[in-house]
Amino acid sequence: MPVKAKIPHTEMEMFKTVEWKNNSVVMIDQRLLPEKEVYRRYKSYQEVARAIKDMVVRGAPAIGVAAAMGVALGALKIKARDMKGFKKEFGRIAATIASTRPTAVNLFWAIERMQGIADSGEALGVAGLKKKLVDEALRIHKEDIEINRFIGKHGGKLLKSGSTVLTHCNAGALATAGYGTALGVIRGAIEQKKKIRVYADETRPFLQGARLTAWELQKDKIDVTLITDSMAGYMMKKGLIDAVVVGADRIAANGDVANKIGTYSVAVLAREHGIPFYVAAPLSTIDLKIKHGDFIPIEERDITEVTHMKGRRIAPKGIKVKNPAFDVTPSRLVAGIVTEKGVVRAPYGKGLKALFKK
Repeated sequence: MPVKAKIPHTEMEMFKTVEWKNNSVVMIDQRLLPEKEVYRRYKSYQEVARAIKDMVVRGAPAIGVAAAMGVALGALKIKARDMKGFKKEFGRIAATIASTRPTAVNLFWAIERMQGIADSGEALGVAGLKKKLVDEALRIHKEDIEINRFIGKHGGKLLKSGSTVLTHCNAGALATAGYGTALGVIRGAIEQKKKIRVYADETRPFLQGARLTAWELQKDKIDVTLITDSMAGYMMKKGLIDAVVVGADRIAANGDVANKIGTYSVAVLAREHGIPFYVAAPLSTIDLKIKHGDFIPIEERDITEVTHMKGRRIAPKGIKVKNPAFDVTPSRLVAGIVTEKGVVRAPYGKGLKALFKK
């Protein structure tokens, strides 16, 4: 957890991405935005797991927070009174939640952290351990918001006043416990009294940019313009974009970055036009066990996300479809990785490893 510091809050927190309420998990249903702002209450770990898989909640840090709360919720419902029985059921809960999304490493990071509490808390007894697991999930939630504000503080310094920033997908308050990573950098720059404009890629096929980033920034009264994914190169060639800032779902030890599909294309375009391409992510997104991006598992999602839009078919019946949810941007295209402990630049292997020693 980063060192405590007073960082000014924006007026963004008008909604809660994920929250613990009365021994249940409440999430805003991101599938319904921007048309409807609906909050759903989940009372079992199975329901939380399904919500993660179905993208009620999405964004690597938010998935991690939801996973921790799901584990805590499941632990509360365990009926075993002895520690052996408790741990056996706890293992099933953790495995169920771990099976939901393969790419976002924050999911596994959060589960491992909760597992660590379970492994070290035997002396507390079953009742005491249940309470400690809930406390840990709440701590992960609180830390995530604080971490994002530090990312915003460090990343905001990279942007000049008057800049126009392109972002892809949604890495804002909706993708985290609050404030955001990539959008946290933008918010951080604005809190530093800089004038910032944003271009938001629509981000097909799930339209996280069109539905979520545009909604979130508009709600926060930040100057945002929506463009289709295929317009990014044109905007860059016209000199309308000064920097790119994106989030990440997993960062390999060498700095290769897995993020929403289409991110790699944006990075290539940015390099061609001499535009800095920044990645904003917490340390929990960095996976030092993965040597490089080729080893990052890429989730393949349902083909109906491509063939249909809001339940209506937009492609011919029987057409073959590929729907990888993520791609990998090689570290050579990344100008800097913004974390809660500062900005890391190439060579990333050395720099990322050093973050965990601070």
